[in-house]
Amino acid sequence: MELLQSSVSTLPRTAVRTIKRLQSLGILTYDDLLNYYPVRYDDYRKTIPAISIKDGELVTIRGKIVSFKQVTTRKRMTMQKVIINDGFLDIELFWYNQAYLNNILPVGTILSVSGVAERTLLNVSMKPSEYEVLKNIDDRSIHTGRLVPVYAQTYGLSSKTIRDKILYLLSKLEEISENELELIPNVLLSENNLISYKNALNMIHFPKDTIEVENARKRLAFNELFIRLLSSHLIKSEWKKGKISKRILITRDILNKINEFISSLPFKLTTSQKRSLNEVLEDLNKPVPMNRFLQGDVGSGKTIVAMCAAFATCLNGLQTLIMAPTEILAQQHYKTLSHLGSKIGINIALQTSSHKDIKKTKATNNYQIVIGTQALLSKDFKMDNVGLIVIDEQHRFGVRQRSLLKNKGINPHLLTMTATPIPRTVSLTLYSELDVSVIDEMPKGRKIIKTYVTPEQKRANGYEWIRNQISNDNVQAYVVCPLIENSDSETMTSVRAATDVFKHLKDDIFPNFSLALLHGKLKSREKKQIMEDFNAKKYQILVSTSVVEVGIDVSNATIMIIEGAERFGLAQLHQLRGRIGRGEKQSYCFLFTSNHYQQKQKRLQFFASTNSGLALAEYDLKNRGPGELYGTKQHGYSDLKIADIMDTKSVNIAQTAVKEFTDNYKLDDHEYLKSCIESYQINQIARD
Repeated sequence: MELLQSSVSTLPRTAVRTIKRLQSLGILTYDDLLNYYPVRYDDYRKTIPAISIKDGELVTIRGKIVSFKQVTTRKRMTMQKVIINDGFLDIELFWYNQAYLNNILPVGTILSVSGVAERTLLNVSMKPSEYEVLKNIDDRSIHTGRLVPVYAQTYGLSSKTIRDKILYLLSKLEEISENELELIPNVLLSENNLISYKNALNMIHFPKDTIEVENARKRLAFNELFIRLLSSHLIKSEWKKGKISKRILITRDILNKINEFISSLPFKLTTSQKRSLNEVLEDLNKPVPMNRFLQGDVGSGKTIVAMCAAFATCLNGLQTLIMAPTEILAQQHYKTLSHLGSKIGINIALQTSSHKDIKKTKATNNYQIVIGTQALLSKDFKMDNVGLIVIDEQHRFGVRQRSLLKNKGINPHLLTMTATPIPRTVSLTLYSELDVSVIDEMPKGRKIIKTYVTPEQKRANGYEWIRNQISNDNVQAYVVCPLIENSDSETMTSVRAATDVFKHLKDDIFPNFSLALLHGKLKSREKKQIMEDFNAKKYQILVSTSVVEVGIDVSNATIMIIEGAERFGLAQLHQLRGRIGRGEKQSYCFLFTSNHYQQKQKRLQFFASTNSGLALAEYDLKNRGPGELYGTKQHGYSDLKIADIMDTKSVNIAQTAVKEFTDNYKLDDHEYLKSCIESYQINQIARD
């Protein structure tokens, strides 16, 4: 345990810049590094004498350096030419612009090189893909002559360096017995035909053959599923043992008042809204804390369910906190709920960094609902009478936040809401600690948004049609730009790209219209002002980056243009599309794609033909994998590295193993497994 938790900064013979680059990949401890798995393997196992090599063959050659020469090419590049002899033939090796090799490859050095060989009648040459220096011609090789692991890299950190560091750690593991390093009881390993964890780590990083890779992946995938499912089971069990701070009773009188409120609304609740509300009210009536997950498409009516739950809480003399991930969304909830609350005498406060209704602690008692961001959990904000917390689009609200609430003496009911369509397989596996309610139908009368995949050659026609719609029907439009870099957060590169799109549209395409630009680098008050002005029809077109919740509820916005639509996962496209179609007018979504994508439009065509978020999410999961559902890993449902969430057989095996473990073993007797569970709950799923 002590060894595995050692910081990577203690790795011997490791430069500070290498340590920083490892840390930038999220590799902070030895354990992190051992669980940084290869993304693929290069097969350099074919080691043969040069005399037997065929042209274009991928091989490994071993020999002694007989000459080293550096020359300058016509293009002013330097070429390093090395001649090695394998005992039968001279082989010419060449590199470009790597002058440092002169210092590390002196004549007489024994070298092993892997790559594609070029063969003429008399000569063999190679530009090595990998090389390594050996002490003796028959020494075991690490980077050549075998299945060589290749890792996801960052600038200045090569797979070769990662390999060397992992090899050192594996050598240190030799000092630890298999049982000390094991997470899972031997009985469960035997029942499921799994190799030991120690063997799995050795085989995943330095396998002898593909069978070892398969056995290692099977065991490590089992680890991932087992830890997640056991964590969820323990959270749910612990949750059910808890007692809420202050009881919420759903009496007949309270039910009547809720029904009166629902009857006063200008619309009727759908069947699934009613079902979800009943599930929530049943949970509120229990003495144990609710931990319910409410999912439904944008515009499906989750907010009214939350409002009814808050009303029931208010009627019990308790308060509700509603937390949103951004100020824009918090402001939108405030606008919507204030309108609803005015009908039933509920006072609602907005508490964000730029807007504070509550400036003194004693004033909190003046409000039955307080809406804000996670800043509501800060030590400076105090509410002593909280019975319900509603979390919107915060899947990672978890152990740390729960601890903050308990430190305030609060153990409330929790309702988490999401408009992210989550496939049933994901929900059952990764959200198994939660009780799930689904609103799977849209309010009656809602028009289907017409969606079109628009290739580059039809862009001009699309712009002309949009120009006519805005001019003739007095409607508004969004233009959403994708993340430019492979990043999970908005970068200045993405902001600049959106700015360029904004300038092009403003100057060249829609010079007669009023346009605004919205992105995450703007100050809160600037974003708020832009949204208010757009809602007030001061702008006809809003250009935005993808990480900003644009057009939360602007009924006059009926057109959505999504640039680089191929960069998005279907679930995020669906979220963006849900920003329109909120009024009586017909709405349209245009997916602008680049030329190189036109041969791969099946995914977007499916999106254009389907308005069901769950159907889209299932399709995306099957065709793209759980880590890519939004186009970048962070936006996915899962941080699984090896396990396949769609492999229901493996999931069922892990679920069975978890049940057997909880029936027959104590977590406290398995120190390493316990530490993995605790780390996962805090840093990964964090959704209890």
